[in-house]
Amino acid sequence: MMKKTICILLIGALFWFNPCSAAKEAYGAQGTYSSNDTYVLAKMIHGEARGEPYIGMVAVGAVILNRVKDKKFPDSVYGVCFQPGAFDAVKDGQYYLEPSQSAIKAAKAALNGWDPTYGALYYWNPKTATSKWIWSRTIVTEIGRHVFGV
Repeated sequence: MMKKTICILLIGALFWFNPCSAAKEAYGAQGTYSSNDTYVLAKMIHGEARGEPYIGMVAVGAVILNRVKDKKFPDSVYGVCFQPGAFDAVKDGQYYLEPSQSAIKAAKAALNGWDPTYGALYYWNPKTATSKWIWSRTIVTEIGRHVFGV
């Protein structure tokens, strides 16, 4: 009985401690990302979604990563974040603030594949958005003060 219990505990420990899980942060559902990608994404999340609920912060990160995967956008986190005119946080300097711990956590969650936007490529604040073009996007979901669309 004792040997059986020890075997079960050892097998359980092998499943609980998976050495591949340490690489999970750097290898998300969409591909391989560097620690710099995590930092850039966290800064953008902080600049764009500070004050939003946590899921809203993850959603902003997911939109950026969805753009990285889409052929219509640059193919890197940095390229998407600094695409001219794409994000107000770059234009108004909010991007350059130090990201909060919740923004870093949200960036890691998005990099690990959590996409509460269901593949959205755009988001906007419906109370302040005036672009007719952005309102022509199909709305997928609403999270916090943002709507997310394709």
